[in-house]
Amino acid sequence: MPQTIIRPARSDEYDEVARVWMESWVSTGLEGASDSLLAKLRVRVPVEVKKGWSLYVADDNGRLAAMLAMHLPDCYLDQLFVAPEYQGNGLGRQLLAFTRHHLPDEIWLRCVRENEKAWRWYEREGFVFEKEQVEPATGRVMKYYRWKKSD
Repeated sequence: MPQTIIRPARSDEYDEVARVWMESWVSTGLEGASDSLLAKLRVRVPVEVKKGWSLYVADDNGRLAAMLAMHLPDCYLDQLFVAPEYQGNGLGRQLLAFTRHHLPDEIWLRCVRENEKAWRWYEREGFVFEKEQVEPATGRVMKYYRWKKSD
């Protein structure tokens, strides 16, 4: 796979970021694609940026291959979604390395319990399970993970 460029997302790309987010989420099998889901994500992206997201995209010659959102002050990896056609080619690891560059000492994240492919991947990447908790806004059980730099 050609090396994609990870760069800050531009505000004129937010709709495309939402599309990549939805397509990747739908690829988990936990929810179907819908106009309402896409509309919800399109509304959420600029709201989250205003609330403090550092939002990045993986750019493959002008095509968005992935989205990455972090809350740097909280050491929180909020979203990491790779478009289905780019999955399995190391782009997720590239994005995680980018995250570790920006959060070199500690990262925490949440993952939907039913998204076993994702949380198993995070475990292979050195994240340690801490707890499960119901997310009140969605009713989904979230698994909490943390990675800390080894001394």
